[in-house]
Amino acid sequence: MAPNILCDPALFEKDLTGMVMVVTGANSGIGLVTSKQLSKQGATVILACRNPEKGAVAAEEVGGVFLKLDLASLDSVKEFVSAFKKDYDRLDVLVNNAGVMMCPYAETVDGFEIQFGANHLGHFLLMRLLTPMLLETAEKTGKPSRFLALSSCAATDFPGGYQGYPWINFDDLMSSADKYDTEFAYGQSKLANYLHATEAGERYPADKLISVSLHPGWVYTPLDTHIFEKTLGTNIIARSVTSLIRNILYYTGFMLTPWIGIQSTFQCILADDIQSGKFYSQQGMYKDPTKKAGGWPMDLGNIKVMPGDGAKLWEVSEKLVGL
Repeated sequence: MAPNILCDPALFEKDLTGMVMVVTGANSGIGLVTSKQLSKQGATVILACRNPEKGAVAAEEVGGVFLKLDLASLDSVKEFVSAFKKDYDRLDVLVNNAGVMMCPYAETVDGFEIQFGANHLGHFLLMRLLTPMLLETAEKTGKPSRFLALSSCAATDFPGGYQGYPWINFDDLMSSADKYDTEFAYGQSKLANYLHATEAGERYPADKLISVSLHPGWVYTPLDTHIFEKTLGTNIIARSVTSLIRNILYYTGFMLTPWIGIQSTFQCILADDIQSGKFYSQQGMYKDPTKKAGGWPMDLGNIKVMPGDGAKLWEVSEKLVGL
């Protein structure tokens, strides 16, 4: 494995007092660790989570504020934004962190395929509804606000995923159930996250909003549960084998600690030299050996991405979410 890429330790000493930041999926994994560190540095952190009980517990642990957000429901996204705007008049950073990974076919409340719907469309609507506040905050503070979309090495060619490069299948964005490929659907959703941030970098001036996507690395969190379940099953023996394999991968360095997983996130939130529209990657499981070490920034290298895909996806997504 390539060595981990680490932030300048000084970034973790920055005083963030007065800044307001929203982190989706903040009750576990790297979302929780991200929220803890931001709060430790003085930021007001809004933990946007689907489960009220887990969200409230996490908010108390973090010292932040829980607001309910179910990304699989467009109405829930709108309700979250309305509740947020009632209590806050600024937003410095939006971290679209939450996601589902390679799960069986399911649909959102609005009838979208779950991975494209929750990973991309829910987050797309959230960002679009909060963009005015991000821009207004930049005007007030004289510093650009920041938007982060957590993507993945699955947005390009990587071992264990879809066989080849994923692409945005504009003819069947919802991956029809009768031919559903969970790996492709995940890769498409992560590519959509990448294209969302890339296109935002084109549409908004970098002195007002810095928009980036990132790959945190293969982190030891529950996100990959469905990968093991699909291969090994869900009975007691299968769960024991899964636990053993994950522990071996973790202790041999193939799976990263959540602290290493937030390094790219914090680089993108706090570093001064971040380039809007770019992709920032921790070392990762890329098939291309030149990309395994990652890079801040790094070319995603997906040969299936065509010029204009970002703009087309943006316009299609606006129609799907009712903007």
